[in-house]
Amino acid sequence: MAVSELLSGVLATSVLGFPPGIVKPNLPVTEIKIDAPARKGWIIYTVRPGDTLSQIASRYQVDVRAIMYSSGLKGVSLRPGQVLRIPLVEASGGEVRLPPAVRAYVVRRGDTVQSIAKRFDLTILGLVSANPNLKSLDRLEVGSTLYIPTAEPGLLVRLGRGETIQDLAKRFGLSVSEIARANGLSSPTDVQPGDLVLLPGVQAKTAYQRLLRIQEAERKAREEEARRLAEERRRQEEARQRRLAEQRRLEQSRARLQQVQSQPRLRRANAVVAAAGYRWPMSNFTVTNYFGRRGAFQRFHTGIDLAAPVGTPVYAARAGQVSIAGWSRFGYGLHVIIDHGESHETLYAHMSRIVVRPGQWVDRGELIGYVGSTGWSTGPHLHFELRVGGVVRNPMAYLP
Repeated sequence: MAVSELLSGVLATSVLGFPPGIVKPNLPVTEIKIDAPARKGWIIYTVRPGDTLSQIASRYQVDVRAIMYSSGLKGVSLRPGQVLRIPLVEASGGEVRLPPAVRAYVVRRGDTVQSIAKRFDLTILGLVSANPNLKSLDRLEVGSTLYIPTAEPGLLVRLGRGETIQDLAKRFGLSVSEIARANGLSSPTDVQPGDLVLLPGVQAKTAYQRLLRIQEAERKAREEEARRLAEERRRQEEARQRRLAEQRRLEQSRARLQQVQSQPRLRRANAVVAAAGYRWPMSNFTVTNYFGRRGAFQRFHTGIDLAAPVGTPVYAARAGQVSIAGWSRFGYGLHVIIDHGESHETLYAHMSRIVVRPGQWVDRGELIGYVGSTGWSTGPHLHFELRVGGVVRNPMAYLP
């Protein structure tokens, strides 16, 4: 169709409000002004009910984005009566014909090849065959146009200059009648160079394989980038943990130095003490942690830790009645609590075995169990606590 024919049809539609060829008489004629030179300009088009931007773009062989830009549109939605400026190049040679069983679809935000194929009941290969120039199976440009076969799938090709329907039939092994039927042609001359022709049953397997290779390469690139980022995060986290560990180590070292500066690490219990007083709960041990705050990153230590091999005997530090003997829910593991009266009690934690039972009376120095590493423990030792009125006190103030 020539540009003059297009403009005359638009004049009848956009100015008089009637389809081309149906003009109501006695209406004033409005002059249409074309804003561009003769070779390149715009068609002024008034939107009719049922029009879509993709259909109009396909009808005038213009990119959807060109119409949106020329008409100042923010989206693809149209309303009847809306005036569009359709950029037109006179050298284009007229309107490109789209097969009647093919529709143009404008890609929207969130669309994927998979979602569009599913929406129109196509296979991925069927959609690729109608759009063999797709660049990716994973990336679609918003506003771009995809062609959708609505009756039967096939390969959609653009008729080249000097090419005929007979040439396409011979090249793809189809009959002229098959192509004519799929494209609604009454004569092979109904199509012109540049028109889109649907070749029924033909699949763009080569293009599909190319897209699959691109998809796989893109997937590997994404995985490699994800691995690189994960490795970078891992290295950063390891460096942060090393800094924190070094900081904790320094804090612990300073706190331990302050606590044990003037005390020997190996200490033997004094066997000569008053009968009413406390004694050490073991005979040979190493004091590894003292009562009180140990460092900025550790909790307050509620007793003293006496390191010794597993199975070392543990004795009652003072006579009293066993109130608890068993497993602790609070990290003490196997433990014993002895009530000495006058609101005094002692706790013996992390034992490997207990030889007393609740309610039993024990004398000072009587065997109550053996050293272990049960509960929240990092090694064999006895955690020894002394409480007065339910409040933990420093055992060192009560021991000989």
